[in-house]
Amino acid sequence: MNRTIIYVLLGMIMSSVLQAQIKILPRYLTEQERSYLPYYTPPHFPGEITDPPPYTVRTMAEWEELQGIMITWTSFPFILSQIVDYAQEECIVYIVCSDSNTVRTYLTNNGVPLYNIQFIITNFNSIWIRDYGPWTAYTETTDTLNIIDWIYNRPRPYDDLIPGIFANLINAPHFSTTTPPYNLTHSGGNFMTDGYGTGFSSKLVLQENPAKTEAEIDTIMKKYMGIHRYVKMNVLPYDVIHHIDMHMKLLDEETLLVGEYPLGVSDGPQIEANLQYILNNFKNCYGRDFKVVRIPMPPDQFGRYPSNGGDYRTYTNSMIVNKTVIIPTYEYQYDTTAFRIYREAMPGYNIVGIESNSIVPLLGTIHCIVKEVGAYQPVRISHASLENQADNLQSYPVIAHIKTSSGIQQAELFWTIDTTMGFNPVPMTNSGLDSFYAEIPAQTTGSMVYYYISAESNLGKTRTKPLTAPLGYYKFNVLPATSIHPSQAQEVSKIVVYPNYPNPFNPITHIKFYLPVTTQLQVTIYNALGEKITTLHRGVLNAGFHQLQWDAQETGSGVYFYEISTGGFRKIKKIMLVK
Repeated sequence: MNRTIIYVLLGMIMSSVLQAQIKILPRYLTEQERSYLPYYTPPHFPGEITDPPPYTVRTMAEWEELQGIMITWTSFPFILSQIVDYAQEECIVYIVCSDSNTVRTYLTNNGVPLYNIQFIITNFNSIWIRDYGPWTAYTETTDTLNIIDWIYNRPRPYDDLIPGIFANLINAPHFSTTTPPYNLTHSGGNFMTDGYGTGFSSKLVLQENPAKTEAEIDTIMKKYMGIHRYVKMNVLPYDVIHHIDMHMKLLDEETLLVGEYPLGVSDGPQIEANLQYILNNFKNCYGRDFKVVRIPMPPDQFGRYPSNGGDYRTYTNSMIVNKTVIIPTYEYQYDTTAFRIYREAMPGYNIVGIESNSIVPLLGTIHCIVKEVGAYQPVRISHASLENQADNLQSYPVIAHIKTSSGIQQAELFWTIDTTMGFNPVPMTNSGLDSFYAEIPAQTTGSMVYYYISAESNLGKTRTKPLTAPLGYYKFNVLPATSIHPSQAQEVSKIVVYPNYPNPFNPITHIKFYLPVTTQLQVTIYNALGEKITTLHRGVLNAGFHQLQWDAQETGSGVYFYEISTGGFRKIKKIMLVK
């Protein structure tokens, strides 16, 4: 019998097995799937675009504004029905299913109202839509919503076609990594992004694409998803599927939620090593250290951890759905701690739980069975939150980058030192190129300042940063000043800052200022996101006139700010680089 006939017969057997399966496939490969994986050919969806997007794209983060989520209605209907119940308060719930009437009946019988639901009637293989579902990537210049789709790392052809079916439903461009040289096998549970071009995965992505170099994989992720910095961590010894969503999660662009085992237990040492690798080698999108929130990885009901046969219980496998966070729950004694940690780390969010003991033995929980879909015409607010401030500053400048394709009608800063008394609005000045600026007035030592940013698009859509404002907010303390001698305070306040020249400039500008006294001083350049670009000077300068030069030869066009600061003085001015 020749090889072609063998492959045809194997394909027929595989198709028959897949159609006959009870749809409770685990998240991991079954032995049967493993046996025919070498002969499996991933399907192509009609109309998919196999070349990379012809424009620069940005893959959204999970906590950004959603139009909807997707689930596949198969096994574990009680868990799925609760997801529908919570999520339909926030967005559309797209339900992939074989019979919508069965779903409607189940939801109704379990007290779940039928609104904000859209059914997608099609074939499927499994519940794990996180791993095979569509990714939302926006065209940077127009906010056009694109669907990005990898080769699913399981031989489950119906699942692998669902991103294309969804792209057709919403009439979005569908870019698929299915054809050489851009063929890439990947899994959604093994990928997270900060929405600013940084991606995270375990090195499983390297193992599943052995014919490609790491550089080639990075190139595919950059071309299709806008990932220009791809962080890959060592796989864990006891996590069978090696998906990072089982032990790690980005809560926002600055904060990592990391699962924590007792010292030396199970995957704890490797999780800690991976975290230290991130902290030692990478900064967040604002050029600062990542904030880290720890959350326990609880044992199973018999006190066992994965290293001695216990279920892989995890609280990081949660789902952020606009202003609601759905977390898996297991036992009251551990769940209460998880709820407290989430509420402290994500103020203003509605934190809810779904009991997940029945599904976690299949190596997945809530995050694994939900896939987010980005909103149309999003209003994106980027802001590096203020850290603690000194009490001798004249004000606390707030810089934000606010963008939407229709343009921004207005932006406001809201602040207070007492949330029970409401927030004070301050109009933000449009500095050009999507950069907005306002100041919080100086407050007394010991004050806690709370603030958030709000923006309205020309289409009338209003969004805030944080998304949950005013219930959620940023905050900082006003601390005693320590870096300037009291006798110099009055003189230092007389520092004169002149306009930089030229402005606009390309590529060199000069920053001029006058110091009435000798003092410690720092001059720093920031971009429109508040990210530090460079420090022009840090140290003591004598009294008198000074001029510093910034050569921006290696920096792109845009709005920038320079900050001149001492212990008793702070001044920020806008400059514009035009190339």
